[in-house]
Amino acid sequence: MRAALAFVIAALVVAPAAPAADKYPTKPIRLVAPFPPGGGTDILGRLIAVPVGERLGQTVVVDNRPGAGGALGAGIVAHSAPDGYTLVIVSSSYSAASAFGKPNYDPVDGIQPVILIGTTGIVLSVHPSVPATSVSELISHVKANPGKLNYASVGTGSVAHLLVELFKLETKTNFVHVAYKGGGPALAATIGGEVQVTAISAVPSMPHIRAGRLRPLGVTTRSRLSILPDVPSIGDTVPGFEVVHWYAMWAPKGTPRAIVNLWNEEVARVVRSPQMLRQMGNEGLDAAGGPPQEFYDVNKTAVQKWRRVIKEAKLGVGN
Repeated sequence: MRAALAFVIAALVVAPAAPAADKYPTKPIRLVAPFPPGGGTDILGRLIAVPVGERLGQTVVVDNRPGAGGALGAGIVAHSAPDGYTLVIVSSSYSAASAFGKPNYDPVDGIQPVILIGTTGIVLSVHPSVPATSVSELISHVKANPGKLNYASVGTGSVAHLLVELFKLETKTNFVHVAYKGGGPALAATIGGEVQVTAISAVPSMPHIRAGRLRPLGVTTRSRLSILPDVPSIGDTVPGFEVVHWYAMWAPKGTPRAIVNLWNEEVARVVRSPQMLRQMGNEGLDAAGGPPQEFYDVNKTAVQKWRRVIKEAKLGVGN
């Protein structure tokens, strides 16, 4: 994705947008990415920031604020001034971390949804040394070696953490959780053999899968991903198992509707451009780009789901 970043940005920079609010923007805008550089939110944030900034006539600065499964960066934005100068790009880990960590703001009704950017699956992968080439073989291997395999997540309370906990519940297996601060570090640990299993979105996983550094066993979506046609759905082995991974943007509660609508329109324009559609498709992302309500509904459903998983798995802070 990085190799095509400059090309896509250049192709998307066109005429400035018409102002949606009086004199907005008059200064640079901060787009918080709550994970380190190299993860899906960071990559997508940079793909979107430059063309939208050019259209608005101001620089959109991507500000990486990792920590707590994305909750740290999200919290910064939730408590920022609702003036349109601070937004956040999040993944489905936002809903998971919010359900897990109990932030001091309402993660559904205490934010201003802007747009659902795209959806994809999360890939359950193993280090090549693991003697499993399918989900069923992994289940058998873990049951034969309970507590001996570690799995990397992008942070405690992240969707990668909770989906493996859901997998453990439904398969009656026992992995040991190791939390990292983002997809980049989690992938590096798995590739390096520090941990044996990981569940990371298709966007940052694909280069390592193509290079043979990771072995994909299953995807969390109901259907196979077009970029991984030979990798089955986990649901084929574990009936009913499904987790959709998404990317979205939101702003602080109270951000003027005109500014929200402007951002929705401009990000949708980027997401639906031929160049971006092609780039997202190459990485396994299905473009969304609907109204703010679309993200509100997706986020609300996800938070409710992860709260149920947390209760059933008897998880708490530190688990």
